[in-house]
Amino acid sequence: MKLTTKGRYAVSALVDLACRSSDRPVSLAEIATSQSISISYLEQLFGKMRRQKLVKSVRGPGGGYTLAQNPSLVTVAEIIRAVDEPIRTTSCEAGGEGGCRDGERCNAHALWMSLSERIYDYLEHVTLQDVLDESFPAVELYHPFNAQKELAAAEHNAAR
Repeated sequence: MKLTTKGRYAVSALVDLACRSSDRPVSLAEIATSQSISISYLEQLFGKMRRQKLVKSVRGPGGGYTLAQNPSLVTVAEIIRAVDEPIRTTSCEAGGEGGCRDGERCNAHALWMSLSERIYDYLEHVTLQDVLDESFPAVELYHPFNAQKELAAAEHNAAR
């Protein structure tokens, strides 16, 4: 999966915030130290996440950030979306600068886009609470029926 630093840091920062913010706002300096992320980078990420109502800011002495919602209501996909991160398995993107060859769709484009969609679907089912608990849901992904493959498997099993 191709997930840039922005998406990874946003998820890590919110996991850190969720661990610390049960009774008080958490400063970005605390998160920066804990996660080895620069404060200026966190300011950018938290500004975006605040606008998407994932976090609330508290001003003044003892201020910082708190989660705006219960961790069981926030999905990893929402966090990544909040910081404007696409979820892709490759940089394969027709017309994109670094993607498919010469700005045209490559011959495996549909495969890579389908895989990206499956990953995104999975992350839509993983909540911040799941990450905190290290307990991830079993999500059934769409599996199209392949008649040739099924027939070959049936013939193989019948030959036993």
